[in-house]
Amino acid sequence: MAGAKERVLRRRIASVNSTKKITRAMELIAATRVQKAMKKANDAKPYASQITSVIENLSAGGAGASHPLLRSADEVKKVGIIAIAGDRGLAGPYNAGVIRAAERQVNAARGEGADYSLILAGKKTNDYFTFQGYPIDKTYTGISDSPTYENARELAGDVMEMFTSGEIDRAELIYTEFLSMGTQKVTVRRLLPLESAATVAEAGGGDSSALAEFEFEPSAGGVLESLLPRYVEARIFGAMLEAAASEHANRQRAMKAATDNAEELKIKLSREMNRVRQEAITTEIMEIVSGAEALGADDAPIDIQLDLVQ
Repeated sequence: MAGAKERVLRRRIASVNSTKKITRAMELIAATRVQKAMKKANDAKPYASQITSVIENLSAGGAGASHPLLRSADEVKKVGIIAIAGDRGLAGPYNAGVIRAAERQVNAARGEGADYSLILAGKKTNDYFTFQGYPIDKTYTGISDSPTYENARELAGDVMEMFTSGEIDRAELIYTEFLSMGTQKVTVRRLLPLESAATVAEAGGGDSSALAEFEFEPSAGGVLESLLPRYVEARIFGAMLEAAASEHANRQRAMKAATDNAEELKIKLSREMNRVRQEAITTEIMEIVSGAEALGADDAPIDIQLDLVQ
């Protein structure tokens, strides 16, 4: 019986070792990918900063604010909810945080008496909302690990078309903001309608008065009209890159925790197996000793007394 239990424990230890190798490999892969994702996010920031700077110049030059993307509806009848998450799991609470935030925004839209439109980037969000029976208007999958600007342009184009056509009156962007390797935060930001050029310029933090002397060709209004869609694309692309870095950071932590837990379980099972082996050895020794004592008793002389009848 002890031998059977020992074999079971040996199989469990071998299984834990195999799992530990897998989680360790995934941890190392995630560590490599998060560095690449951080580099891409940092490389994209100058582009977004330059767009903001140009809008700042346009605002200082008195550019008009009549672009369709600046349209603000008197009554919000439908809210577009853009949720950016991952295509794969094993990333701790990463996907669940975005899903919960998206559900809160859906409930908030319902509380305002408005309808909602779900625009999902990531297989996990699509699987969840499909399972829960939510209507989904658009889904983008296979882009979470390494998003490109073309991915952002496609998503942004669909969202802007929905907004300018009046299908949605407001668009909200939900993603996980990468603050550091140890800190990521689920963020909900309004994407459309855009703030006015003056508001964007004020957020840029530059000195507008010093930039008011710039001249634009063909005109400040024409440049603004072509620039605002690029601004939307840049914001979505930045959110995708931050989300990718956050996903890899969460996966690295989750796999490290899994590896540590596997090591602890291996130690625990090894101790239990050693205890079972020790008990089996002790039992065998006791049986041998008992058998030897029994044999020794059998070899002792037998004193037989016979009563003889005279």
